[in-house]
Amino acid sequence: MTLLAVILLLSILAGLWRVLHGPTRADRLLAIQLFGTAGAALLMLMAHSQAQPALLDAALVLALLAAVVTAALVQLLRRPPSDD
Repeated sequence: MTLLAVILLLSILAGLWRVLHGPTRADRLLAIQLFGTAGAALLMLMAHSQAQPALLDAALVLALLAAVVTAALVQLLRRPPSDD
């Protein structure tokens, strides 16, 4: 179980690097979506290992918020860049 948590944390770190240095906006968007997915998976692992069912609720909320944020960012990225 610890190995899975370490792998998820490493994937979050890789996603953070992609957000900061991603060549395109789509790469950054996918990395942000990875944060929600890996964060929810980490919360589920913690809920199982610590026998805390409330963490499952937090994981569900995080997954739903990640989906909403992704949809909002896609709408934002679809707009043409404004010339100021």
